[in-house]
Amino acid sequence: MRFGRITANPAQMGGVPCIRGLRIPVATIIGLLAQGMSRAQVLTDYPDLEPEDIEEALRYAAAATAVAVDERQLPLVASA
Repeated sequence: MRFGRITANPAQMGGVPCIRGLRIPVATIIGLLAQGMSRAQVLTDYPDLEPEDIEEALRYAAAATAVAVDERQLPLVASA
């Protein structure tokens, strides 16, 4: 999968995946959404972002999570 809006530059933010070369890490966007912030509020708080940036950040996080889960065996908690 190709992510045209996600960049990782070792000279910027230590190579952390960011949105379009901005100093806005993908993890920041995902964290804000996970804490309950609306997409509209994220766009208000980060005016350099575009709605497509949020969509791509979500797709990137989903792909990264799928790889991490596929590569590790995580202990499962037995349901009662």
